[in-house]
Amino acid sequence: MSITGNISNLFGFLGGLGMFLYGMNIMADGMQKTAGGKMSHFLGMLTNNRIMAVCLGALITAIIQSSGATTVMVVGFVSAGVLNLTQAVGVIMGANIGTTITAWIVSLSQLGDAMEVMKPVFYAPLLIGIGSLMVLFTKKQKYRTAGEILVGLGLLFMGLEFMSDSISPYTDAPVFSKAFEVLGSNPLLGMLIGALVTALLQSSSASVGILQTLALNGVVTTNAAIYITLGQNIGSCVTAMLSSVGGSRTARRAAVMHLSFNIIGSLLFGIVGFVLFAMSPALAARNITAMEISMFHTVFNLVNTAVLFPFANQLVTLSGILVKEREEQPEEDSEEAVALKHLDERIFESPAFAVETAALEVIHMGQITMGNVKRGIDAIITGSLDEIKEVYEVEKTINRMEKMLTEYLIKIDNLSLTERQKQVVNDLFYSVSDIERVGDHAENLAESAEYLVNHKLTFSETGVEDLRQISDSVFKGFGCAIEARRTGNMDMVRKVSKYEDQVDSLEEELREKHIERLSKGECAPSSGVIFLDIISNLERISDHAYNLAGYIKKEL
Repeated sequence: MSITGNISNLFGFLGGLGMFLYGMNIMADGMQKTAGGKMSHFLGMLTNNRIMAVCLGALITAIIQSSGATTVMVVGFVSAGVLNLTQAVGVIMGANIGTTITAWIVSLSQLGDAMEVMKPVFYAPLLIGIGSLMVLFTKKQKYRTAGEILVGLGLLFMGLEFMSDSISPYTDAPVFSKAFEVLGSNPLLGMLIGALVTALLQSSSASVGILQTLALNGVVTTNAAIYITLGQNIGSCVTAMLSSVGGSRTARRAAVMHLSFNIIGSLLFGIVGFVLFAMSPALAARNITAMEISMFHTVFNLVNTAVLFPFANQLVTLSGILVKEREEQPEEDSEEAVALKHLDERIFESPAFAVETAALEVIHMGQITMGNVKRGIDAIITGSLDEIKEVYEVEKTINRMEKMLTEYLIKIDNLSLTERQKQVVNDLFYSVSDIERVGDHAENLAESAEYLVNHKLTFSETGVEDLRQISDSVFKGFGCAIEARRTGNMDMVRKVSKYEDQVDSLEEELREKHIERLSKGECAPSSGVIFLDIISNLERISDHAYNLAGYIKKEL
């Protein structure tokens, strides 16, 4: 073949590989959007039931088409304290099973061996055409997302065809037979090659797809394919290992568990394969098909999970031995340190989870702020200097959390989100701002308390009772607003509106009553000004609670 022909085939292979990888990425992204908010509830289903964890790990990986991405998320969740290591090991096992679905999609190319019309690539241009029209000319998010999945699937099959056509002229070349003869006779070398290719591509699905493309052209021997596939499973751990670098010890242990699980399984299967091929040289030397690679890939991961499933606790223990405790590791337990742990960017691998995580931290910030408002009212009633000091300290925490959450939400907003997720992120921006303003009002209450203490001023028993009454309605309204964000319960939204009306009426009523007491000389003018300032701050807190509930109402 001429030099031009060789270069053309090289370009065809690289272009096909690019289409395959890009198609797989688009398809996975579309499928993840289709799952939408449902994925955010998967973790809530996780208990210490390891079978459930395996099933969910397989399901999530089947949706996002990447065991590496799932494991990176698991590392992030473990680091954030959302998952413990016992739960994580189950999800990791399931992720290995879920990743086999891509190999089966690639295997569809063999269905058309009998008839051209049966080949998926025959319909690939049609899929791309229909998908593109849906993306460009439909407004509904679900149709646009379905279009993305069709485009991705079409590109995936087109890419496989390009790669296959580029390789087919060389199938008789001695280099292929010699290469697979060497890899098939040396299990460790075969596994090493599989691991390196997967590590470079950062995807076991992609490297298995390339191996299957070679198998479609009849150049891959069974023994070489088995060893390379085993190595590919080890290479899939690289993404998670890199992700855990610099993370907490627990995060590194999660990544090591993934690596240990795949290495142990690959070594066991490698030994069995070596013995079997030594006993049956004919089996070792026969050409393997893409379908058979899919079958082995699936069987390996199912059997590996079944064999190591009873030893999950031992895998957790082994990770503790391999990942030593660092010396001088102070435990940070401040609220913002906890929030920073939870806002782990590894969770960005799944935008749906990232949005849910951000929402949970906004709720957390709201709960801290509500506690500070209560502390401010207690300081006014009791005159406690310790309470006043604590309000000021917590207000600094609230301000830092606002900055952290805003930065995190900006990053999430740049991810691939559905229209509804974009709406939620937008509302979370506003929610963070409203909650921070409530924190400022709590600080104002503390300043009022400090003024009362410094000037030795007090309120009458009637005044104190009035403050208790209005603050109780404010607490209930703000609490319902936070609960509405947590549960999405419309009844809570309605309750916030009811309490807001109560607070508005009370503020007007108490203002009139207080002015009346002042005119009768029952209250000192100095304390009177402070009283009016306090109920004004409480009324503004109620307004912000109403805003928070309004955002939820828009989303439902």
